This record gives sequence, structure tokens and C-alpha cells, in this order.
Amino acid sequence: MSTPSTAQPRTVTSDVTVDADPRTAFTVFTDEMDLWWVRGPINFHDGARAIGKRCEPGIGGRLLELYSEDGSDALELGRITAWRPGELLAWQSSIDDVTVEVRFTPVPGGTRVTVAATIPAGGADRGGTAWVRVAPAWLGAWFERRATATREPAESGRLALALYYQKPSEAARWLADVFGFRLALELSGNDEHSWTEFLIGNSSIMLFPLDAASPQGTSATHVPWVYVDDLDAHFEHARERGASVVSGIQQHGYRAYQAADVEGYRWTFAQARPRM
Repeated sequence: MSTPSTAQPRTVTSDVTVDADPRTAFTVFTDEMDLWWVRGPINFHDGARAIGKRCEPGIGGRLLELYSEDGSDALELGRITAWRPGELLAWQSSIDDVTVEVRFTPVPGGTRVTVAATIPAGGADRGGTAWVRVAPAWLGAWFERRATATREPAESGRLALALYYQKPSEAARWLADVFGFRLALELSGNDEHSWTEFLIGNSSIMLFPLDAASPQGTSATHVPWVYVDDLDAHFEHARERGASVVSGIQQHGYRAYQAADVEGYRWTFAQARPRM
């Protein structure tokens, strides 16, 4: 999500404690970034092309969103400015003005990993602060399953489900506490504009505000999301065969459109990634 320029410097932080020593935590954060990074619907800048993440070691190394295995086709997300294994990793975002620091502090039971992102006065945030929202949660979840997990990136399933609640933040807390669902993404605590995502196996359950699903007086509380190889071709085929288009193809970091079926139930179709 893009944030407009800020008049004053602003720093946002988050942290997680993992069951490992600081040097191991540092190595996992950097070397295994493509394993702990969750491949959800909006977790890449170009979700239709991205095949992974990579962190190049050392000062001057790049954080990359990969579009080819060898990195010749990639989006540079940042340049590393500090590389002290077991202590500090820092980079300057290449997509905006944000600087990010990741500190590894020994604590009883392991290491506290703290992610801090700073937007300078007058600077822009075009996604650089997203690391604060996602890295601790995803890294912590990876450490919980790392001992038995394969060393292949977990790809998202082709089917997801969007649920619409009057109070999605409250519902998310309830689902996590009562059903034990694992939180994968929470973009806002504001129930008017929020995206909360749970992972169930390799499939997603996404929570949104109820009114976002019910324009023009209609009601929709459950909307399946289906990921397709060629969104444009799928859209044209569905429209030609009689689907009622609710909203045409739009770009939100991911590309998607929404249509109603023969009985008025809504479906969202989104562009799949190459390996999805």
C-alpha cells in the first residue's frame, strides 16, 4: 500500500521472539527469505511475474523480487547499508524513501527480532514500511515449522475465500483465538479499510469490511477467489458467455475482476503467479 509524503520523520516498529541464537536468526532472515516470505495474493509488487525473493549478502547487496531464477530480471527492493551477522541488517529502500533496520537481540528463550522502518521528513512510503507489518509474523511462523518443513517455497493454492464482517478486526481476533487460525497478513486495524489474511494449509481466508462487499444494496458475505493463468482471456470469455461483470479488471498490486454467476453469487478472479 502506498502512503503519501510525510512532513515529519516517522518510525514504525514491530518484533517477534524466535527460538534461535542471534546469528542463526540473522541467517534465517537473510538466506531463507524465500522460504518465510508468504506468497499471498498481494505480497509481491508484480504478482503475475514474481517467482521469489532474494537477499544478496553484504553491504551493497540487493533485496530482490525475482522474475527469473538467475536474477537478471528482477525488481530491486533495497540496497543493504549494514550487514553485521547476529546483530544488525539495514537497507535503503529502492522503491521509496524508507530506511529499514532489523536488529537481533539475545533474550531468554532465543532472539528478539525487531524491524524498524523510518520515513524521513517529506519522504514517501510506497511499500517500504510493509516489512514491519509482515516480516516478524512470517518469520516467527517459519521458525515454528522450520524443523520439519521442506526447503521448497510454499506456493499458494488456486482457491481462496473472502469473508465480509461488520467488524473484521474483532472477527480476526476471534478466529485466531477460538479456531487457531494462523494470521498471515494484517494491513490495518481500522475496520473501514482493512485486509486480514489467514493461511489454512496453502490456501487463504481473507477478511474485509462487510459494506465493501455490498454495493448497490446487494449482500455478499462469502466471495470465492480463483487464480487463473491469463486473467484477460478469462475475463473476455466469462463476459462473452453471459457473466454479469460487477467490476472490470483493476490493478491493486494484484490484478483482478469480479463477476456474478447465474444466481447472483459473486466470484473474484485474479491473475496467478507463474508457479501458482
